[in-house]
Amino acid sequence: MNHTLILSYVTFIYFASFVFYLFRMILKKEFWGYAASLLAWLGLFAHTLAMMLRWRASYDLGFGHVPITNLYESLVFFAWSIIMLYLAIEWRIKSRILGTFVVPVAFFVMAYASIAPGVDHSIEPLIPALQSNWLTTHVLTCFMGYAAFTVTFALGIMFFLRKAAAHDSSGVRGLIHMLPSEDQIDELIYSCATLGFIFLTLGIVTGSVWAHYAWGTYWSWDPKETWSLITWLAYAMMLHVRLMRGWRGLRMAIMAIIGFACVLFTYLGVNLLPSLHSYLI
Repeated sequence: MNHTLILSYVTFIYFASFVFYLFRMILKKEFWGYAASLLAWLGLFAHTLAMMLRWRASYDLGFGHVPITNLYESLVFFAWSIIMLYLAIEWRIKSRILGTFVVPVAFFVMAYASIAPGVDHSIEPLIPALQSNWLTTHVLTCFMGYAAFTVTFALGIMFFLRKAAAHDSSGVRGLIHMLPSEDQIDELIYSCATLGFIFLTLGIVTGSVWAHYAWGTYWSWDPKETWSLITWLAYAMMLHVRLMRGWRGLRMAIMAIIGFACVLFTYLGVNLLPSLHSYLI
């Protein structure tokens, strides 16, 4: 089966998984949670298979490379990273409530990759600057960091919903019993932000080494590099005020959302600017 067709199915599988996670939260029936998790795992398996098939297809074309070298492939890998990390967290904390907030992000990423104008789905040979063993390490670490920050963002949204539910006298208040406590959400925000910060740090370091081999300099203040640094500083500040100033709860949720806005601009926004990374992700 063609990898593009499989990825189209995966997009709808993630959407169905999100709907079932939502049913589980609203209807409070664990059946929907089991169904949602099963679909998420099915989507991850099919997603992995499709990426492997695309990888194989690049070798069949005579210029094999890991499928993470253009915008389309990076979007596909970003969605894969989000689901993989989410399912690991779901298994670890034994709770499915976070899926309602994380899985739709993966769905929107896949949908954007499929229908957005200007996103080229073709498999092309690597330009000389990308023909390096540092490519895989740099991209993997960056996107694992982005995935962790996506979960952090989802937790920030969850925190706001829980706080709203706690002060609402309508039916929304009933959701409070389905959501973790504010302290539990806060701890998860901190843990995921820390994980993302570690991966992003590794991504910046490996990117700097790669830039030295490709362009002869470790740092050139390119827009992508500059915004990567801004994103790194945003999360460094978030972790610093948590450890040194004791910031928790609402402040951390706000910083999680601001940090994710920086991630999105670093990933997609700077592509609109003249850059040495114009051919990159």
